[in-house]
Amino acid sequence: MRFGKNILRLVIGAGIILFGVIKFCSSSEDNPYTGEKQYVDLTPEEEIALGQQSLSAMVEQYGGLHQNQQEQNAVRSLGEKLVNNSIASSSPYEFQFYLLADPKTVNAFALPGGPVFITYALYSRLENEDQLAGVLGHEIGHVIGRHSAERMAKQGLSNSVLTGVAVGSESQGATQAAAVIGNLVNMKYGRGDELQSDNLGVKIMLDAGYDPEALINVMEILKRASGGQQVPEFQSTHPDPENRKEKIREAIEEYQ
Repeated sequence: MRFGKNILRLVIGAGIILFGVIKFCSSSEDNPYTGEKQYVDLTPEEEIALGQQSLSAMVEQYGGLHQNQQEQNAVRSLGEKLVNNSIASSSPYEFQFYLLADPKTVNAFALPGGPVFITYALYSRLENEDQLAGVLGHEIGHVIGRHSAERMAKQGLSNSVLTGVAVGSESQGATQAAAVIGNLVNMKYGRGDELQSDNLGVKIMLDAGYDPEALINVMEILKRASGGQQVPEFQSTHPDPENRKEKIREAIEEYQ
């Protein structure tokens, strides 16, 4: 009796995993901006809607928008210049650029579909317009790279595997091992997204007439802001700044 139940559990667990794998593999398409095949199960319209739904919450989380309208306009104008003069101009995304009020959190990020943010804590550390172009160009790279949609698809696959293992095995150790593997895989893809966005950022900067060497200087600013404290690169979703600088130099040589 118990043997039959175990077989049933294994069959159901395997079915859940197989369904997740089939769904993931059937979502492949070529990204025209990166030239790479990726797995996404959201349309650009759905990405835009998702970004807009999250916009207000993100603004609130970082203390609202920065009150200096001149600086707010500077961020928006530069972002629009980058989009209008680069490969991003042919994308279906609705880019918006915001300077957030947060004076302590050194950060910049993009939501699916186009909203791009930089905190005042990072903005105030930048030394010139080229460095700001580097930050915004990198975030535009995340959008046209469809990294959020891609990571959501990968997370969906990881969740299917975890659920299948949990259903098919009575071993808590097996479930925990599957979770660890899933986390490591997602970290790997996270680092790859950052390097790809650096690469796209260099191209976007050059297309818009900015000096891509400034993106290397941004890496130094981020390193100083972190106080030099870093976890091993393998255990981080962001690559080591020194590794990123090397890849940025390679991208500059490639596109120049």
